[in-house]
Amino acid sequence: MKQKMYSAIEKHMLSCMTDGAHDGFHVYRVLYAALDIAKAYSIDSDVLIAACLLHDIGRNAQFKDPECDHAATGGDIAYDFLRGIGWDADKAGHVKECISSHRYRNSRPPETIEAKILYDADKLDVTGTLGIARTLAYKGIVSEPLYAVDETGNVTAGDSSEQPSFFREYNFKLANVYDKFFTGRAKEIADERKKASAGFYKNMVNEVSSIHQIGLQLLKNVIETEG
Repeated sequence: MKQKMYSAIEKHMLSCMTDGAHDGFHVYRVLYAALDIAKAYSIDSDVLIAACLLHDIGRNAQFKDPECDHAATGGDIAYDFLRGIGWDADKAGHVKECISSHRYRNSRPPETIEAKILYDADKLDVTGTLGIARTLAYKGIVSEPLYAVDETGNVTAGDSSEQPSFFREYNFKLANVYDKFFTGRAKEIADERKKASAGFYKNMVNEVSSIHQIGLQLLKNVIETEG
């Protein structure tokens, strides 16, 4: 890809990224990871670079309408943008396919190698400490709690709770993403990060569960004494 084309796509991407958990740095990490993974494959580098840069430009639409699929919408936006700056329909369509199939919560799996690499590179950013930090940041943005409690006031681990929280997202996505990679290099990187993520979650569950258990009993004792 020529520098002028890269700069045009990069500029458009940066103008679309307003979410602190899905900002320009997230996009660059996805791109850099994708280029690392792609060393083992024969790929269309123009398609891969454009798909990585533009993969989250549908996020604003999803914030405005939670029912919107940012991947599908982003694919459409990327296609129109690329066609507008001179890309042919086939290449722009390939980028659209990559973006529309990169989402974890998606029944449409990636099919081409470029789409699989984008998927893997994006999922690497929810592994390890990066995944913990980004998920916590996103939960703050959408005003969801760190965890939920049951009817007795004790902390639930998020493995069965229906209430959105960081703990539930960990059990739904962060703990399970390690088995979802398509490429060997991505799995290798993810496996190196897995222990840090699991340790953080376990320690946090223990810490908040402990303070709730102790505090509930102490509060009960005080209320009973005063009564």
